[in-house]
Amino acid sequence: MLGGIAAVRPVPRSPAMPFLRPAPIAIAVLTVLMAACQQQPAQAPADTAAAASAATATTTQADARFADLSKRWLDGWLQLQPVAATQTGDHRYDDQLDDLSAAGRTKLVDFSRKMLAELDTLDVAKLSRENQVDAAILRNQVRYDLWTAETLQSWASDPQIYSQLAGGALYTLMAREFAPMPQRLKSATARMEKLPVLFAQMRANLDPARVPKIHAETVAKQNAGVLSLVDSLILPQAKQLGAGDRKRLDAAIAGLRTAVAEHQKWLDNTLLPNAKGDFRIGQQLYDEKLAFALNSPLSRAEIRQRAEAAIKRTRAEMYDIARKYLLAREASTGEAAPKSMPTQPGDVQQQAVIEAALELAYADPPARDKVVELARQSTADATAFVRAKNLVSVPETPVEIILMPEFQRGVAVAYCDSPGPLDKRLKTFYAVSPIPDDWSQEQVDSFLREYNTRSIHELSIHEAMPGHYLQIAHSNKHPSTLRAVLGSGSFIEGWAMYGEKVMADAGYMDNDPLMQLIQRKWALRRWPTRCSTRRSTSTA
Repeated sequence: MLGGIAAVRPVPRSPAMPFLRPAPIAIAVLTVLMAACQQQPAQAPADTAAAASAATATTTQADARFADLSKRWLDGWLQLQPVAATQTGDHRYDDQLDDLSAAGRTKLVDFSRKMLAELDTLDVAKLSRENQVDAAILRNQVRYDLWTAETLQSWASDPQIYSQLAGGALYTLMAREFAPMPQRLKSATARMEKLPVLFAQMRANLDPARVPKIHAETVAKQNAGVLSLVDSLILPQAKQLGAGDRKRLDAAIAGLRTAVAEHQKWLDNTLLPNAKGDFRIGQQLYDEKLAFALNSPLSRAEIRQRAEAAIKRTRAEMYDIARKYLLAREASTGEAAPKSMPTQPGDVQQQAVIEAALELAYADPPARDKVVELARQSTADATAFVRAKNLVSVPETPVEIILMPEFQRGVAVAYCDSPGPLDKRLKTFYAVSPIPDDWSQEQVDSFLREYNTRSIHELSIHEAMPGHYLQIAHSNKHPSTLRAVLGSGSFIEGWAMYGEKVMADAGYMDNDPLMQLIQRKWALRRWPTRCSTRRSTSTA
């Protein structure tokens, strides 16, 4: 994502399995030629038909077994993670909350080991091709869950897990109209009653010495955001409850306010002063996480080599665009261009010319109070352009531009929050963070310089059209529920970047050279990280 994180839905993915790697064309052709040259005994038509029938029956049996296994895994996995279940669109556990205590974590580990053992008994070669892919995805997810719990141990070092769960527990219930309001309010009441327990688990689990300072600071600022959800989404609807349910709701809210205040004291007085961890997880853990995040056999070194080549290529394109634009501007307006703009520049010359052109884009910022309005208008413009150029099928489900909920601010400028694949025809939210009220004018000016008018257009292309909103809307229609739930983070992010390039190549904003520069500038910002790893998430 250009400026945001994926919503609540988890999207870790697998390294390529051997049976998924296509053979090189030369080897495939050689194999066919050798087979053609060898004398093969003729097979009677009846024998061929019988063999085909037996193979089909074997595949059908294997597919049925895998379908049962994958359904049991998904049911159990979502039951152990009720907030993710709500986001996914499974509402059987809307009144429950994730258990991150030692006992709760053990349940997930035991469940994962049991399911992995069952997966190991499958003869994957007998599955249909579609289910071979799904089996690889499922195996990776189960292994990733075990690695996260036992090796990475993010439950002991990342306070953001808990703050996102707390906010997501209520937000996922109230943001979309998947059920009548009274039903959702009752579920919210039940979860609010359980949130103090989650806060206690956070305090018991986290080792401040392993918590990065920046993560502690972010969560300390986000903590009160859960109460803003109560005040903005729950209380205005509370009148729809009967007397008994309203009384229970009010008691849950009162208890939550007390728990949030107590938790804030711990964050400020215990976690923040003692947060000494490094946000860098180190080479070994990074390589292991990379293997789970990418469905690719490429090593970190190979990925870096590709990224560096892409950066070099992109900067050369930017120089060519900037040089031509500045020369044309000088000819038409008399505004002096940089004196040294050779066709084959050195690094310093290249940087100076690119900067000179980008400064003209930075000089066109939106007004402080118009960022969300511009996001809305640019999404409409991008959608109209996609339709006019017939670039890709536009989803029928609506996208709504909203202010980012407070509990998710401080990490990203924007993100796309799509409905889960099990929820049908619900809105997608393109959430934009407002500029904080306590920012100085210098901070505001710096922010709007970076998120200038053209960058907001680029943000909308990435997050909404034809980026995340469009791609996830189509992905949610996939006939494999498992594949739709475990969406590929690498593909999601890659699609959004690809969508930006498609729009630029198609001439978005009348082939405006500064827009072309901004598109490539954002690609440069993301190449070092997006080529290597991706979380739901997703931040800039």
